[in-house]
This record gives sequence, C-alpha cells and structure tokens, in this order.
Amino acid sequence: MPLPLFALALSAFAIGTTEFVIMGLLPDVARELAVSIPRAGLLVSGYALGVAVGAPILAVLTSRLPSKAALQWLMGVFVLGNALCAMAPDYRMLMIARVVTSFAHGSFFGIGAVVAASLVPREKQASAIALMFTGLTLANVLGVPFGTFIGQNFGWRTSFWIVAGLGVLSFAGIAALVPKSKGAGAAGLAREVRVLREPQVWLALAMTVLGFGGVFVVFTYIAPILESVTGFSPRAVTLVLVVFGAGLTLGNAVGGKLADRALMPSLMGILIVLALVMATFARTSHTPVLAVLTVFVWGVAAFATVPPLQMRVVEKARHAPHLASTLNIGAFNVGNAGGAWLGGMALSHGFALDALPWVAAAVTGAALVVTVVAHRLDGRRAAQPQRAPERVC
Repeated sequence: MPLPLFALALSAFAIGTTEFVIMGLLPDVARELAVSIPRAGLLVSGYALGVAVGAPILAVLTSRLPSKAALQWLMGVFVLGNALCAMAPDYRMLMIARVVTSFAHGSFFGIGAVVAASLVPREKQASAIALMFTGLTLANVLGVPFGTFIGQNFGWRTSFWIVAGLGVLSFAGIAALVPKSKGAGAAGLAREVRVLREPQVWLALAMTVLGFGGVFVVFTYIAPILESVTGFSPRAVTLVLVVFGAGLTLGNAVGGKLADRALMPSLMGILIVLALVMATFARTSHTPVLAVLTVFVWGVAAFATVPPLQMRVVEKARHAPHLASTLNIGAFNVGNAGGAWLGGMALSHGFALDALPWVAAAVTGAALVVTVVAHRLDGRRAAQPQRAPERVC
C-alpha cells in the first residue's frame, strides 16, 4: 500500500482518539468544570451532532480546493479544536471547542476515503479505505485507553494537548506524502451537489444509517449489559471492550478484502452475519465465556461493514464523490445517535437489557432489505439495453 495511506491512517487515529477519549474522562471533566455527569455526557452528543451537521458544510466549503489542500485545512481545524479543548475555561467553551473539532471529522474521513481509493488500482480500493479506517479502530484499542490513563494521572487537558500534537504530526505527514491534485473549481461544486439527485446515493446512505445504527443499539449500553446481565466487574468490562476493539480492527481489514472481491454480495453476507451475531448475543450475554467470544465476533462483523458501506457511496458518486462520501460519514454518526436513541426507547418501554440485541438484529435486518433492493436496482440497470450513440451527419 502507498505511503500516503499511512499518513491518512495516522490522521484517523488522532481523530478517533479525540472522539472517544472524552468518555473515559467524563468524571474528571465534570469535577473540574462543576457540572453533572449527564451534562458532561452531552459533550459526546455534541460532537456526534457536529459531525453530522458540519460534515456537509465543510465539504461544500472545501469542494473547490485540491484534495491535499482540503485535508491539510481540515487537519488545521482539528488541531485548533483540540487546543481550544485543552484551554477551555468553562463547560460552554469546551462544548464549542468539541463542536469545532467535530466539524473536521466528517469531511476529513469523506475526502480521505476518496483520496485513499484514488491511490491504488480499482480492485484494491476498498482495502485502501480499510487501511485508512484502521487508524480509527486502533484509536479504540490503543489511543483511548492511553488517553484516559494520561488524563486521569496528569489532568484531562493533557490528553487534548497530546491529541493536538498528533494532529500536527498528521498535518506534516499529509504535506510530505499525499500527492498534489487539481482543484475542482465552481464546476466541481455543481457536480458534487448534482450527484445527490441519484437514488442509489440515498440508498447507500440509508444502508449506512441502518447498518451501523443496529450496532449502537447495543454498544451504547454494553457496559450495563456486561455488568448486570453477564455479571462482569467494571474492570473486567474494560478488558472485554479491548477484545471488542481487537474485533473491530480485524473486521475492518476483512471487510476491505471482501469488498474488493465482490462489494454488494459481501455486504449482504456481512449484514446477515451481524444480525445473527446480535440475535445470538441475546442468549450468550448470560454466560461470561460465551459473551466474550460473541463480543469479539460482533466487533469483527460490525466493522467489516465500514469499508463496503463507504466504498458503495464512492462507487455510486464516482464522478463527484467528495460530498457524498462526506455525507456517508455523517450517516454513520446519525446511525450511532439513532441506535442509541432506539435502545433507550426500548428500555424506557419495559424491554430488558438482554432484549436489546433482538432490537439491534431487527435494525440490521432493515439494512439488509435496503441493500438487497439497491443490488436489484443495479441488476435492472445493467440489464437495460444501452442506447447507441447518435450519428452526426
């Protein structure tokens, strides 16, 4: 794989670390800024909403720039946002700084996925996207635990300064390794917006919302499930989440390889496996050993969906991919928020914790239905006779 992909993976590692490290630092942040834990928890929601709302805005603002310049500009926003987080004097300013940081998230992954795909032959494009997203999975396995340790021992602000430093290194890596490209100009912006008229682009976004939304129906409440249903201690839950992170990393690589071979059949197969694993977890969550094994397989299946889902949007918006690819990153976050909301609604209406995997399986099943519909539409379009070019007399 080309060296520029490793610069993109380092950037993804930095972005993933800053997104999730706040979860381990919530008590420290709440204590220093004199707010409640639930209010501090809104810093997670604010970031996710910032990704969903800010991604298309920055995609439009950077659409006329060359891809390399856009990535550097976005990483500059990322460094600024993390520095503001480290210096925030109160809760309000920390929330603003988190939203500023989140604006760079969606656009960077959206444009970065397009750049990653452009660096390799077509038959390796999904694997290239997967390699970039490996940075995100490693952030969960390495970055977040390390950032939490640093924050708990040296103050939560130190964690954000370190992430800002990673952002500076990422900026330098992009400057040194990512090849230059021409800007799209005003015509490029028009093409980017026009691609949203394509029904297949919207179907791809719906596949992402539902396919990843099902994961977060359970993942949002994984700690109480493992503690109350399985019987693990809080310390043991942390170790189980590391196992889940290892599954994510493996699944990301597997998903890229499968998508390169056969994109839509692979995605349908992965969604079937994900739904079955979720349904199985409703039973295995009661037995510690089986629960850990299921969580690992769940992690593999969950992130195996990411490269094909992202590649599907890039493929269907091939002539104007930046905005569509960025919107798909927002769709992942809409799925995250929607899955968390649906899981909470199920619990508030009397569902037990061990019933959430069934809800997740149903959402994943809906994603499978949308994927089958999109695949059949592909087949119908391929079967239609091509119009012969008109003769010019």
